[in-house]
Amino acid sequence: MTDEFRTHDGLTLRYRSWSRDPDGALPPVVLLHGFAVHARLNWEGPGIVEALVARGRRVYALDARGHGDSDKPHDDTLYGEALMARDVRLLIDRIAADRVHLAGYSMGAVVALLATADDSRISRLVVGGIGAGAVEVGGLDTRAMPPELVSAALTAKDAADAPERTRGFRVLADASGADRLALAAQIRSVHRGALPLDGIKVPTLVLAGDSDPLAVRPRVLADAIAGAELTVLPGDHLTVVRDPGFAESLTRFLSEDRGPGTGTGY
Repeated sequence: MTDEFRTHDGLTLRYRSWSRDPDGALPPVVLLHGFAVHARLNWEGPGIVEALVARGRRVYALDARGHGDSDKPHDDTLYGEALMARDVRLLIDRIAADRVHLAGYSMGAVVALLATADDSRISRLVVGGIGAGAVEVGGLDTRAMPPELVSAALTAKDAADAPERTRGFRVLADASGADRLALAAQIRSVHRGALPLDGIKVPTLVLAGDSDPLAVRPRVLADAIAGAELTVLPGDHLTVVRDPGFAESLTRFLSEDRGPGTGTGY
């Protein structure tokens, strides 16, 4: 099912939901996708939604501003992970959940960290596709993914004219039918400040591919979050989500919380 809501700054964001005999003892799961893709490509395609639904979970996946079926303005001031974290809080309001589990990948992982530090309704967290850069740089690892080069790749007249180092983002955007100018606005507004990792007090799992250049040294991130667990799987930034261990690790970790206060009013 697809639904939508309006943001504080007037955008319409769309999200999808799935369920099959939901387990009332567990809160809903909210999924946040990565840069240049959308909810279905990041989460449904690799089988992660199905793995969660098969375990009795109700699942919500948001198309972030600038992505998928959500509004795609070209104004840099309407982007950045802090605004996206505010959108997540609105989504939780929308589904009327007292407690949720949150999982984010890459850009979505940065959003998930910001949202979790600021919203007590999030009781369990999974972040994937990020590593030491989240601690040492703040947000996505701009050392491996220079925003100015990604923006240049996205706005180049032709993919062949894109900087070779970031041409893959142009190819990904074209393959997913993305609005490249909206993506360029987001990457120019990428979060660059320190993340409030010491404000995250909920059980957290860090998932990373062993050959992901955007998630190098993930132990640094896991150590910066109190009590966080780390699982490293085979794969790079694009392929690790399709490793069977990714869905299994995520669903198993999110199945361990059966405390009181399950969200209602779905």
